[in-house]
Amino acid sequence: MILYGISTCDTCKKALKALEAAGQSVEFRDVRAAPLSESEISELVTEFGDAIVNRQSTTWRGLSDWLKASEPEAQLAAQPTLMKRPVIRTEEGLFLGWDAGVQRRLLG
Repeated sequence: MILYGISTCDTCKKALKALEAAGQSVEFRDVRAAPLSESEISELVTEFGDAIVNRQSTTWRGLSDWLKASEPEAQLAAQPTLMKRPVIRTEEGLFLGWDAGVQRRLLG
């Protein structure tokens, strides 16, 4: 299992702690330190569409109008921290966020 996020994200920290407490082996990937590849970004946009971009973030508010109007792939390539977090990759597939539904699926 891989949890994609950033090390300063409280939601990512909560998810990582809960998954490890449930006995899951989790690899954490900080997308700021190790940005997503073009193919990884494409996969996430294909899976989640525009929902992969966090439009509530301060990073989003600081974007140029041109970048705000661009495709999600370009936004994530330019600013990896725009990714809604966490994204969790399991054998079952990809999960976005850490809401009750994701927790139910991953924590059993």
